[in-house]
Amino acid sequence: MTARRVNCILYYTMPKKMPITDLLRQTIQERGIPFLTLEQETGVLRQSLMKFARGECTIHLDSADALADYFGLELRPVSKPKPKEK
Repeated sequence: MTARRVNCILYYTMPKKMPITDLLRQTIQERGIPFLTLEQETGVLRQSLMKFARGECTIHLDSADALADYFGLELRPVSKPKPKEK
């Protein structure tokens, strides 16, 4: 069986203050894609992926960006309400 990358954008409603790293960990676990495949497709080392998925370490921003791109996740700015003028 060969894993195939599906090009689609997933939109998640993240709970307030949920770090992107938690979303990436959750997505890695839900998809069940072998770490070797993720390494080959994203360039992120398998050992780093395994440690990250277990919560033993964090990952660099460029690795998080590669994973988000692979999974079709998008990080967007959220407009904050403007402070009320006095």
